[in-house]
Amino acid sequence: MRQYLAIKSEFEHILLFYRMGDFYELFFDDAKKAADLLDISLTARGKSGGNAIPMAGVPYHAVENYLARLVALGESVAICEQVGDPATSKGPVERKVVRIVTPGTLSDEALLQDRHDNLLVSVYEHEGRFGVSYLDMSSGKFHLCEPQTSEQLSAELQRLAPAEVLYPESFSQPGILSPYKGLRRRPDWEYDHQTSYKLLTKQFATKDLIGFGVEDYALGICASGCLLQYVKDTQRTALPHIRNITAQSYQEAVILDAATRKNLELTVNLAGGQDNTLASILDRTASPMGSRLFKRWLHSPLTNIEKLQHRQEAIASLIDQDIYADLYDVIKGVGDIERIIARVALRSARPRDLARLRNALALLPELQDILGGELPPLLAELKTASEPITHLHNLLTSAIVDNPPVLIRDGGVIREDYHQELDELRDLSQGASQFLADLEEQERQRTGISSLKVGYNKVHGFFIEISRASSEQVPAEYIRRQTLKNNERYITEELKAHEEKVLSSQSRFLALEKRLYDELFDQLLPEIDRLQRCADAVASLDVLSNLSERAVSLNYQQPELSCERIIDIKAGRHPVVEQVSEQPFIANPVRLSEAQQMLIITGPNMGGKSTYMRQTALIVLLAHIGSYVPAEQAEIGIVDRIFTRIGASDDLASGRSTFMVEMTETANILHNASDKSLVLLDEIGRGTSTYDGLSLAWACAEYLAQKTKAFTLFATHYFELTQLAEQLDTLANIHLDAVEHDDSIVFMHAVQEGAASKSFGLQVAQLAGVPKAVVKRAKQRLKELEAVVQNQPVTVETQGAAPQASFSFNEDHPVIDKLQHLDVDALSPRQALQYLYELKETL
Repeated sequence: MRQYLAIKSEFEHILLFYRMGDFYELFFDDAKKAADLLDISLTARGKSGGNAIPMAGVPYHAVENYLARLVALGESVAICEQVGDPATSKGPVERKVVRIVTPGTLSDEALLQDRHDNLLVSVYEHEGRFGVSYLDMSSGKFHLCEPQTSEQLSAELQRLAPAEVLYPESFSQPGILSPYKGLRRRPDWEYDHQTSYKLLTKQFATKDLIGFGVEDYALGICASGCLLQYVKDTQRTALPHIRNITAQSYQEAVILDAATRKNLELTVNLAGGQDNTLASILDRTASPMGSRLFKRWLHSPLTNIEKLQHRQEAIASLIDQDIYADLYDVIKGVGDIERIIARVALRSARPRDLARLRNALALLPELQDILGGELPPLLAELKTASEPITHLHNLLTSAIVDNPPVLIRDGGVIREDYHQELDELRDLSQGASQFLADLEEQERQRTGISSLKVGYNKVHGFFIEISRASSEQVPAEYIRRQTLKNNERYITEELKAHEEKVLSSQSRFLALEKRLYDELFDQLLPEIDRLQRCADAVASLDVLSNLSERAVSLNYQQPELSCERIIDIKAGRHPVVEQVSEQPFIANPVRLSEAQQMLIITGPNMGGKSTYMRQTALIVLLAHIGSYVPAEQAEIGIVDRIFTRIGASDDLASGRSTFMVEMTETANILHNASDKSLVLLDEIGRGTSTYDGLSLAWACAEYLAQKTKAFTLFATHYFELTQLAEQLDTLANIHLDAVEHDDSIVFMHAVQEGAASKSFGLQVAQLAGVPKAVVKRAKQRLKELEAVVQNQPVTVETQGAAPQASFSFNEDHPVIDKLQHLDVDALSPRQALQYLYELKETL
């Protein structure tokens, strides 16, 4: 306990897995917490202060399953191993923490989701500006950026979906971090710029950071320094696969805010799952590393038209040569070498990792053959980066057996003929079986005991086993070793000498094999940089061949990328809805240009307005990752941002109503949209009273059309807004129609010019199952309201002030006339009732 408590004092806030024999044990509060989180038994062992010490444990051979569950809950675990030799130790065997497993620093295959990045993120704040650094420990990719506002920071965190977040004690906006697990509060001094700068230059073995293009990112460097120190503290080993750091530039990326990422359902749907997302339809990559890269492309669309055109040329070439299917087959065999290379760099790769790396390297020549000769620039570059690394393949082929065991400690990993001394020790240790067979035959003949057997087990070593019935025939030189129910076991001097020789050779064999295995890492480490470049190239080829296959299978076309302000899509389709809908998808056009910058979209609920708007945004986004798009033809100008304000939700935890959330998102759009942005607005103003909502919607539409001049799709049920088209030249009305037949309604889902005639709200309510009595009463009330409005139409002030609607009753009516001349106080109750009947008849 004294040894345990001394080690635990260094790791007060994380669970300590303390190795004792075949188990990792936890004590005191750790035991209680682990028993609750892992649903394992809570026992007790020994006493402290007169009270039993709580204890819980997990078997060492199954520890990864338990670690995976803990890190998924955001917990960190310190792994404490026995490092001393039990044979020579006096008192407790020496133990020390060899690594700390945290959600953001995982590299073990069993603990990671293979098709998702696992990121450690560090956040720093200074005078309202932010520095963000993020690292994928399993690949060594290290980046930084500097969001300028809290909205940008929120969007960045949503894009990264961190497994673990480091933040300073003085961080002033913890609410931004609250959606994420694995929050780690760090002291402010860990973000010191000078210390961080030195840490980074030492890691990369450079004098400065100018060569990485991050020299001027002071806040990002502060965040990176804290992150790097945290990784060094937890991994307790060198990090040779973290070889550089790059800055993420907001100038080269289409900016998507948090609401837009959520509403467009790129990789996560509105319910928090992964079904029916853009990635679920388009991700048919062959390898996990390709899948992770594809998701990064989706979340980081580019504005660099040259890079996008290179991607388009590569996809076109793969389709024209019809080689994307061949590439898929080869890359599937290559597998996830990106993460294997990281484990090699950390010296934690297992024998099967090296076997998979060898098999992957064997496929590189085939990859080169498929790509052939004449290639567009991007494919040529990727072909060069994925050239065979023959000497490493030869090394691993000569060193590692075809099907190695899971762990090096089990032996049998190094191939025969790789090392002469190892072969000799192997022959000696494996020759035991032949020696035993010969000895058994020899002793049977010498003693005349036909039931005599020579055997071996790990507990008692070698033995000669003779049945009780034959015990009188046992020679005098046999030494009794063990008595069983029906048999006796013996040892002889000859067998004892052989036992010592074999056991000595086995331990020497395993020690030598372990040393040779470690030496393999020494030979692989100088090639880590080249291996990483190769893995990156294969992942990029995977994404490009995936986009080629999707383009052919789903009938996508190459969009024309333009420097002009234009979005002209002919017969555009929603990439997800068209695949999951049981009905044939109706394609629709959209055209936005200098002459027509805003479309006011009206039409019935369920008519397809939201689908039409989202498909436009998704087509534009796909064009900005270099992909083909679901349309007959498309010309798309480069946009700087995509905004969406779709759907209703509240944020009760922050005390914000649905309408407050709606207005906050709208404010963000109005402040940040430019004339190069694409804006999608759906039902602005519906969370408040009719006149307030109509006024806000009108003012927002006017502001976007006249001041911001962003390309805007504005869906609304306020038909009054359609009057804007008569006042503003750059605004047009379109609608999605429906046909009413008796009490039923058929949605046409086809976009037509002009404003809709009605909203069909009551028909949709009926379809939704609202009681017929309620729908019937609603229809009556609708007729009454329409009668009132027809007598005195709604008037909307469109010049100057915000829209105002006013109603007045027509007072020239017999019932009103009677009521005005009625002396109510002079009526008896019976007269009043009679008068009421007369008024009803008059009506």
